[in-house]
Amino acid sequence: MSQQQDQLATLHEIRNIMDRSSRFISLSGLSGVAAGVSALIGAVAVKWYLVTHHISYSQHAGRHLTREAIMFMLAVAALVFILALCSATYFTARNARKSNHRVWDSKTERMLVNLFIPLGAGGIFCAALIYHGQFFLVAPVMLIFYGCALLNASKYTLGDIRYLGLCEIALGLLASFFAGYGLLAWTVGFGVLHIVYGALVYFKYER
Repeated sequence: MSQQQDQLATLHEIRNIMDRSSRFISLSGLSGVAAGVSALIGAVAVKWYLVTHHISYSQHAGRHLTREAIMFMLAVAALVFILALCSATYFTARNARKSNHRVWDSKTERMLVNLFIPLGAGGIFCAALIYHGQFFLVAPVMLIFYGCALLNASKYTLGDIRYLGLCEIALGLLASFFAGYGLLAWTVGFGVLHIVYGALVYFKYER
């Protein structure tokens, strides 16, 4: 019986090694925390803009925002994305060096391709919404497509990302029915959830 258990344990270990060898496992939890902090700072900037211009997002249900306000919010979102991407690159490269793993290989390429295809589609769809004046749906759509991108990429990296993706999708779907809370949902999805996810991953894999 003990021999059989040892064989099963060996097979389980081999399976884990093969699974890890096919996934990009150097993704750092600190990159999630940094992305979340960047998103919270961006949300504060947007809130400041709305208050100083006497615009109430909830009152207008996001439907009567001016084009200038939408452009400012999109510029902030783009800046948050760039900051998140830079922090992810830095912390992941640092984590890879500590673990003696390569930062760029076929696993990294597969993960990024599967991540950016839904992100690209979501970006184009958001542009279409803005073109047709459907501003109130931009924030929910960002969350939904981002969640789909995480789900798609989770096959090639840490499986924990799958749960973050599901939460982003659920939050985006909920926000699509309560359009006046799109900014709040964006803040929670890209800010709070990222910080929680990043902290959990950091203490689970990197401590």
